Amino acid sequence: MIKLLVGILVFVINTVYRDRPYPRFYVLETVARVPYFSYLSVLHLYETLGFWRKADWLKVHFAESWNELHHLLIMESLGGSQFWGDRILARTTALIYYWIIVALYIVSSSSAYNFMELVENHAYDSYQKFLTEHEAELKLQPAPAVAINYYRDGDLYMFDEFQTANSPETRRPKVDNLYDVFVAIRDDEMEHVKTMVVCQQANAQLSFKSPHALPTSDINDSKVLSTH
Repeated sequence: MIKLLVGILVFVINTVYRDRPYPRFYVLETVARVPYFSYLSVLHLYETLGFWRKADWLKVHFAESWNELHHLLIMESLGGSQFWGDRILARTTALIYYWIIVALYIVSSSSAYNFMELVENHAYDSYQKFLTEHEAELKLQPAPAVAINYYRDGDLYMFDEFQTANSPETRRPKVDNLYDVFVAIRDDEMEHVKTMVVCQQANAQLSFKSPHALPTSDINDSKVLSTH
């Protein structure tokens, strides 16, 4: 079922937006935020009902949604959301996937995390292909202001927070041009993949913590686990 859901999403995006990269990325980033909203909704429900309280999970998943928000803002700044049809498709798909992932997370959180691992892997591959095909032209274009503020000039606490395989303040992308921005977005997607892998481990509820709550040695151990 997980592969079917991801397959449908990938098929629609790749078919409808084959020759329109920025609208394709806009739709992808709109939908990519949704599972993190689903995780947060269910975790808040569990906390409200007194079943389970885990602030680290809430922090990390919110930071992931915050990261995806800025990917979305970058695509909007590049004109990806200009056509009303793209906005309707993206938001309708997001609404459907929100409720699917809520139900899936309640039944099996590891399956919900596996779904997002596959989505983020697809996003990584899509950005890598785009970078390979358009490197020269992207290097001639300036970085959007929203990207500069998020990756360089803003408060980078939230940027560090979603990267559970890295020590805080160790990854600082350069944003000299649009190519650098897409490299940063591509690498963000792989950091999401690593975090989703860790969340699926059998002892995740005991070991998974915010990067800011872990000593460097524990983060390095997490990094080793996420690569196997």
